[in-house]
Amino acid sequence: MSDAPKAIHPRPEPGRRHHARSWRREAVEVAVLFLAVGLAHLLATLLGHTDPGPVVLVGLGAALVLGSAIHRRLHGGPPSGGGRPGTGGRGGGRPGGGGRPVTPPPGGAGTTMTLWRVRMRVVERPGRLAEVAGAFGRLGCNILSLHIAPTGSSAITPAGCDALDEFVVEAPTGLEPDAVRAALSEAGGLDVLVVPAHVKDLTDPGIQGLLLARRVHDDPEQLPQAMGELLRAPDVEWRRPGETVDEDGELNSTMVVSVHPERALLLRRPGLPFTPTEAARAAALAAAARDARYSRA
Repeated sequence: MSDAPKAIHPRPEPGRRHHARSWRREAVEVAVLFLAVGLAHLLATLLGHTDPGPVVLVGLGAALVLGSAIHRRLHGGPPSGGGRPGTGGRGGGRPGGGGRPVTPPPGGAGTTMTLWRVRMRVVERPGRLAEVAGAFGRLGCNILSLHIAPTGSSAITPAGCDALDEFVVEAPTGLEPDAVRAALSEAGGLDVLVVPAHVKDLTDPGIQGLLLARRVHDDPEQLPQAMGELLRAPDVEWRRPGETVDEDGELNSTMVVSVHPERALLLRRPGLPFTPTEAARAAALAAAARDARYSRA
């Protein structure tokens, strides 16, 4: 999820800060020197320029040099809160000098990540998406895409309307699907499915549908390959109307798309049921191929 813009205040470079501090210190020392010389001259004048006058001047000058050397020795070390570079001060861990080292959150820089496609049914109401996003954040997951579609039921209850939320998230490699399902169920997700995803799953479905429709319009024979890309279905084959279809025990994991009266496409996608929205996209792509074929006849 995108973060709110943050104002960035540039910090002065350490060399410049040290240079400014050194310049101020030298200015103060020169001022003290002038003051000491003036006091010494006044004292010598009061003594009437007698023999002790030069002795007093030399003594005051030596005292000034000695005091300056002691000052440099006491204040010329590393800045307060120093320590090893990168430790954030004397605390050795937290920026600003805290006592305990900071443990980087899961999914931070340097963490190996994997892609998951997560689908769940939710009762839409204000704040529900924020709860789901918070669950992902606590797991160290980064949401890369989100699509919300109706479940196919038009029923609206006092609690809200059912919707199907599908996420593609970047998750730490060690994160187990069971942990994702448990966290999202606690955040209000129902029928949570977690399956591996690929980079191509981040393509916007609308843009991809337009590109594939253009492809099958130019070459209708490309329809099976285009249908498999559109629905992420690994198994696509031609069938004739009336042939039996084995669902393999997985509900909605098989879909038949009518192309023309004598041919249909059979698609299988184990582990991730087809949705009404995907069925509508498949029908639109088949119509584009059908119109292209018959318009050329």
